[in-house]
Order: sequence, then C-alpha cells, then structure tokens
Amino acid sequence: MTAPVFLVDSLADVRAGGTLTLDGPEGRHAVSVRRLRVGEEVVLTDGHGRGAYGAVTAVEGKDRLTVAVSDLHTEASPTPTITVVQALPKGDRGELAVETMTETGVDAVVPWSAARCVTQWRGERAAKSLAKWRATAREAGKQSRRLTFPEVADPLTTKQVAGLLADADFAAVLHEEGSAPLATAELPAEGSIVLVVGPEGGVSPEELAAFAEAGAKPYRLGTTVLRTSTAGTAATALLLGRTGRWS
Repeated sequence: MTAPVFLVDSLADVRAGGTLTLDGPEGRHAVSVRRLRVGEEVVLTDGHGRGAYGAVTAVEGKDRLTVAVSDLHTEASPTPTITVVQALPKGDRGELAVETMTETGVDAVVPWSAARCVTQWRGERAAKSLAKWRATAREAGKQSRRLTFPEVADPLTTKQVAGLLADADFAAVLHEEGSAPLATAELPAEGSIVLVVGPEGGVSPEELAAFAEAGAKPYRLGTTVLRTSTAGTAATALLLGRTGRWS
C-alpha cells in the first residue's frame, strides 16, 4: 500500500534531512486511529501541491508524532484544469459528489443554487453545508493520496456561473438532451475546462440560455441519465482520460 497522507499547515521551512512534527487532529488520527508506529512511511502535504515524504521516528502520547523527512516533492500545476459547477443535491448526496470527484481528480468544485434545486443554502445552513463540502474534499484528498486538494468555492448564482463559463477555454453543460457527446468535443490542450452539472429536476430553459450566451453548449455523456451526484465524477474521469492527464 502507498503511504498514508496527512495535512499540515505549511511545508515552507521543511527540508530533506530535517524533521517535522504532526500533532493536533491530524496527529491524533495518525496515532490513535491509524496507529502508526516508528519506522512506518508517511506523506505530509499542505494540500497545495507540496509533499514531504519520510518515516515516523517517534510517537508521543495519543496525538503527536515526529517524521524524518527524506524527500520533498512539488506537483506541477495540472493542465487543463477541470472545474465542476455542481447544482445542490438533496441530503448528503452533495458530499458524495464532492468525495468521488475529489478521488477522481477534479481541480475545483463550485456549488450552484440552480432554479430547480430542491435544496437551497441560506443563512446558517449555507455556512454549515459549505464547511461539510470543504471537509469532504479535504478528507477525500488525503484518502486518494493527493498533494493538491480541490478548491471548493463559495456558492455562485446563475449569473456568476455564466461569468465563470465565459472565462473558460472550454465550457459545457451536461444535459441529457445535448446534441453532441462530451466524448468527442474538441478540448483545449491547456487552460481551463468548466462543466455545469444541473439538479435532479434539470437545468431550466432560462439557465440554458444564459449559459449558451456565455459560450457553454449542452453535451451528453452517454445513453443513460446519471444522477446529479454522479454526473460530475463520470465527466471528470472522461476528461482526465481525453486530455492526457491520466496517461
């Protein structure tokens, strides 16, 4: 198995041959949940592309261990980047969408309160739900051994989503009635790709019109209709393969 990944605040002053202490909630998880022992390999990351690789040299109490850093690695920035604008699903399916998209390799997730969303984020609920999405992305990033965790942005309105699409190098709305398959769309070799995943009730005609004006055409994934919580993951996997990021 590959070494487990733990999140640290910063690796700015860390050097190969030095040591690094892991404590707090991450240290507790490493010591009390994963039960890591001296000699076991670990990876410590800042979640922004930097990773420190090493072995545990000491374990103290229930929430503290020391790692001897043998190597540092910085990931190259991915290109093209893939952002999924995710309409708010019902219940905990939003966290499911964020989790599987993170494991697959999405670069950013943008919550979107579409007109036909049953769930709407307002007030205190919005803050709690956004925090859950961000925590899910963080935990899934560690679980999938990523060094760069996806950004989960603040929720956007339809108008703001249209602006995001207008700035993309390739923009698409996943739609079951799309005339063109995403599998054959002409994709940029670099820059940004932005996909819109609508709610269970579908993207409204007004939203489709606004997104079309911003340059985002409707595309279909296949012959089946996917739930909003799985469409983004399937589309991300397709694009990672087609752009060569999985090669």
